[in-house]
Amino acid sequence: MPELELRHLRAVCAIAEEGSVTKAATRLGLTQPAMSAQLRTVERIIGGRLFERTPGGSVPTDLGRQVVGTARLVLDEVGQLLSSARERTRNPVCGPLVVGGVPLLFFGQFVEELRRVIPCSEVRSEITSGSSELLELLVAGGVQLAVFDRFEGMEQRELRGVEVRTLVTEPQFVAVPDWDPLGEQEEIDLAQLAERDWVAPPAEQIGQRVQIFQACAEAGFTPRLAHHVTEAGTARGLVAGGAVSFAAAPSRSGDGIVVRPLRGAPITTDLLVATRREGPAAGRAHEVFACAARAYRSVLSRNPRYERWWDEHPEAHADLDAALVVSSR
Repeated sequence: MPELELRHLRAVCAIAEEGSVTKAATRLGLTQPAMSAQLRTVERIIGGRLFERTPGGSVPTDLGRQVVGTARLVLDEVGQLLSSARERTRNPVCGPLVVGGVPLLFFGQFVEELRRVIPCSEVRSEITSGSSELLELLVAGGVQLAVFDRFEGMEQRELRGVEVRTLVTEPQFVAVPDWDPLGEQEEIDLAQLAERDWVAPPAEQIGQRVQIFQACAEAGFTPRLAHHVTEAGTARGLVAGGAVSFAAAPSRSGDGIVVRPLRGAPITTDLLVATRREGPAAGRAHEVFACAARAYRSVLSRNPRYERWWDEHPEAHADLDAALVVSSR
């Protein structure tokens, strides 16, 4: 009976990432029939169907998602082995590791996790105001790895030499004044905020602008963006005074505001981990992802309502959970 090979694992990961056997074949330099043959071989060895063909492309089955997740871990480990060995041969002493990010609650803990895991002379960080700017810095080599949120138009960017994975799909919560009757609810309907003044970043820094306006339109209103703010303390002060704002799900209540989930999670954010395939973190994408997973998990207790949502929606953080299991062994 044939055995699984690394080329088979690369094939199923490429199909999952591209959403198409044809596109995956082009990416790996194969013909479409050759790629299809590899997929059939894997399915025969595994003993089940890994992808369903839909009008939107090739979508992993439940078995397929499990296989793809494990395949990524294996490929990361192999890449780490090869890269680490080559790097030590070429340069026994690694230089500084420069970590990029946007303002995120778990970033500080992420840096601490990296400092313990990635061999380098020092760890530095670069924080940008928006994900688009950070991605440009990453591709140009200004930082070796980064954590940021997915933004509209990202799919059109050239990501040569960069590996990107989704850490978690996070629901947008909302912050309201602690004296507001809405704060007494377990969940808030987006439509209940139709007449409020909103605190928001400048337009060019709103990563999910289309998604936000579409969700508000479906709730029957256009958000009145009265306050454009980039600093968290100022934003919290404006909310305490009577405005409302979207908030990261792990955000704490306090200092005059309460943070609540939106009913039905109409707006979500993908938080991403990206690693360059060269430099101090080369071949360590799995370790970097595990560091981000541990760091993110450490901030969940800041908001008990988010902890509850987390327990109720394991599908939103399956890869994160898998990384925690593997890294604990």
